[in-house]
Amino acid sequence: MKKIISVFLVVLLFVCTLSVSAFAEEDAYAYDMEYYSKFKGQNVTIYVYNWGEYISDGSDDSMDVVKEFEALTGINVEYTTFDSNESLFAKLKSGSASYDVIIPSDYMVSRLADNGMLAKLDYANIPNFDRYIDAEFKNPEYDAANEYSVPYMWGTVGVIYNTKYVDEADIGSWDLLWNEKYAGKILMFDNSRDAFAIALSKLGYSMNTTDAEELKAAAAELAKQGSVVQAYVMDQIFDKMVEENAYVAPYYAGDYLTMAEDNEDLAFYIPKEGTNLFTDAMCIPSTCQNKAAAEMFINFMCEPTVSAANTDYICYSTPISAAKELIDPEMAESEIAYPSAEVLAKTERYKNLSDEANQLMDDLWISGVRTNELTPGFWISLGVICVLALAAVFRNMYVKKKRMEARMKY
Repeated sequence: MKKIISVFLVVLLFVCTLSVSAFAEEDAYAYDMEYYSKFKGQNVTIYVYNWGEYISDGSDDSMDVVKEFEALTGINVEYTTFDSNESLFAKLKSGSASYDVIIPSDYMVSRLADNGMLAKLDYANIPNFDRYIDAEFKNPEYDAANEYSVPYMWGTVGVIYNTKYVDEADIGSWDLLWNEKYAGKILMFDNSRDAFAIALSKLGYSMNTTDAEELKAAAAELAKQGSVVQAYVMDQIFDKMVEENAYVAPYYAGDYLTMAEDNEDLAFYIPKEGTNLFTDAMCIPSTCQNKAAAEMFINFMCEPTVSAANTDYICYSTPISAAKELIDPEMAESEIAYPSAEVLAKTERYKNLSDEANQLMDDLWISGVRTNELTPGFWISLGVICVLALAAVFRNMYVKKKRMEARMKY
């Protein structure tokens, strides 16, 4: 009997120890209620502009991060999305909208800062930066003095393919995106920077080249690809790949992991030529109207429990080790989400290119690449419209001439 009681006490002690440890870990990441109550009752609203599908939104029993922040702070959040760094830049440059928090990628942080479009952060309002952000993500090349940004997520670009339709012998390189065997079933990035980076890498050039001839060669390569591309997409890739309307696409590793949950036949690889390694970061535009409240939102996104919730939901990689310890172990051990040093050694981060290089790339993209989307039917229709327009012009001229002749008779 004494042995049974002893065993019971040992088991009870073990269970209690686990419970206390779990409680202590959770309590260690408890919110600072005094800090987060600063704006309660003040009817403050902030405007957040983020990538699509890039935050835990409460579906599938996940944390609704925006609602959690609103309930905690009393700050209302107006949340909208964009689909590329270039569209974000254009929106801010136009002045057609004002935001308090934006989440561009690394090179775009640098470009926005160089254009005077970002406000310097007050890290006294973002204590979680020093507390939780891993050292390797501080003082990055795109923001060397840590003046403008706080890292949100990071990841790589690779090729997603459907194992039911794509031969294993064809994978491993960027070449798959040009393979005529899969014509009409290949998707491509609908933004110039990512598309050019792939073509440049395929040709053996740096993704950050500013050499005009190399950029033109990449444009020519992308123009060749046009005949096999089904569509140029961003967020539309989810439905097209999951529902098997397309078989091959370049995209971000985190989004592949999300898609793979809905279609187990999808697979992913990093091309042998190398790829892009990116960090998306939280910034405050220079036109921000509620800077301290915006900094509170950024701080909240750096809470380990919040970062873990976002990571678990969107499947991107967190720059916070404390959050990584809280996520699904399968995700934490994924070599796609957290690639080996060997894989990372073959990656290249985008740099902010000169205005001249960006302009050339955009011009080549519009005039030399995307024109492939214009079908013969489009040109026939355009020709008919032009003929009708010219006919209308000549008819008006003829009518005016006849009226003038009639007036002269009288």
